[in-house]
Amino acid sequence: MSFTELFILSLGLSMDAFAVSITNGMCSRSVSVKKSFFVAFTFGFFQAVMPLIGFLTGYLFYAQIQAVDHWIAFGLLAFLGGKLILEGYREKLGTDEACDVDQEILSVKRILFQGIATSIDALAVGIGLSVIQADVFVSVSVIGIVTFLVCLPAMRIGKKFGTILNDKAQIFGGVILISIGIKILLSHLLG
Repeated sequence: MSFTELFILSLGLSMDAFAVSITNGMCSRSVSVKKSFFVAFTFGFFQAVMPLIGFLTGYLFYAQIQAVDHWIAFGLLAFLGGKLILEGYREKLGTDEACDVDQEILSVKRILFQGIATSIDALAVGIGLSVIQADVFVSVSVIGIVTFLVCLPAMRIGKKFGTILNDKAQIFGGVILISIGIKILLSHLLG
């Protein structure tokens, strides 16, 4: 996997955390630099740790799945991308609950839970990274850093423009993940 592909993958993975960060900004009474940094760091940390766990799990079983590895990577990325797109459309249609701005929602416990919840898809991507034998340390570092950088301004963006961007970020992230899955599949089938 080239650095460009890894960067695009990282960007796609970070869209879920970006969307949640925007929502956090929309739902917060105030958005401080300290709070934005903590949210971005938490999301970046979990987005880096989960693919590492997935990579190690996938590495243990690589010999058994080597013949179908490209299908597994495609399936995981297509599923995760489709999930993001569906969530984005649900938000666009207004089927998700809105927040209560009168009540502060950003406790440390809640942010940690959000960090874990938004990085579950990165666990599956880690399995895919082991399948294509990517450099795990470079991969998890780039994923974590990109997520941090994407999420850092997201709460302030959410405070100003959140209702416009939230669903579009998830749809965009889903399209990126599906595109990378198709590219991996085609490169194995045609190469």
